[in-house]
Amino acid sequence: MIGGFAETQEMLDFCADKGIVADIEMIAVHDIETAYQRMQKSDVKYRFVIDNATLSD
Repeated sequence: MIGGFAETQEMLDFCADKGIVADIEMIAVHDIETAYQRMQKSDVKYRFVIDNATLSD
C-alpha cells in the first residue's frame, strides 16, 4: 500500500489504538559492525534499530 502523509498518520493512529508494534532488536551504535556481520550470516530475527541515545558514545 502507498499513501501520503494523511494515510500514514491514520495508519500510525490505528496501530497505536490497537497496540500494534513492530518486532525490533535495539542495538547501540557501537554494535553496528556485529549487527552487519549477523545480517550477512542470516542470524537476524527482527529489524535492527539503532538506539539514538548511544550516538554520543
